[in-house]
Amino acid sequence: MNIAIIFAGGSGVRMGAGVPKQFLEINGKPIIVHTLQLFQYHDMIDKIYVSVLQDYIPYMKELVEEYRLNKVADVIAGGETAQDSIYNALKKAESENSEDSIVLLHDGVRPFVSYEVISNNIKSVKEKGNAITCTPCFETIMVSRDGQHVDSVPYRKETFAAQAPQSFYLKEIIAAHDVVRSKESRYENMVDACTIIRSVGIEAHMVEGNRGNIKVTTPEDVYIFRALLQYKENEQAFGLGITNRIGSKMRMKHEE
Repeated sequence: MNIAIIFAGGSGVRMGAGVPKQFLEINGKPIIVHTLQLFQYHDMIDKIYVSVLQDYIPYMKELVEEYRLNKVADVIAGGETAQDSIYNALKKAESENSEDSIVLLHDGVRPFVSYEVISNNIKSVKEKGNAITCTPCFETIMVSRDGQHVDSVPYRKETFAAQAPQSFYLKEIIAAHDVVRSKESRYENMVDACTIIRSVGIEAHMVEGNRGNIKVTTPEDVYIFRALLQYKENEQAFGLGITNRIGSKMRMKHEE
């Protein structure tokens, strides 16, 4: 069983909108729907669980019905932090599925992860035990403890930007969460699932992500996402990129 857990419990403060950013409409659809459809239409994904703010559960369920997202097994209330929200969804998945299921943890406002990245996450979990999606950094990264002085400058070739999904066997990621939650500090400084598993001694394995897999957090990100959607529409309409390559392969096979 391959399960996508989509966490979308943020309030969207940095966006400055009247609704949480995951529910902003882009090209006539809420961002969260754009994200969910990537997993809905992926033939290796069997189930989806969505974690949202308590007050938005009824609306989220309406969207599930409106857009016929029939892989969504449940909509769960988020917690105090993003990691609490993910844990709630993991425990719900645990109650209804085998513990050796693969879970892909994905941010509800990353609506442009590629089909191949999702597939490669599942493959990496089967082969190595987990998958952390990331891309090489093109810009130089600087480390500063006080935000005013540069403490160190890592080699750019050794720096990567973490994305999503981050994927694991269900029983293993829940066990890691339980260790962290048993400590007084709980999720302090635990920015993602990669941080959590490394804190309990599990080696994290990288999967290369797609550069367009942005996190829609600020108004500027909305414009970038719109541009990416336009590119995708042009690709489909005019036979560019991967669409054209697939079509060529199908024609060649037919001619044989």
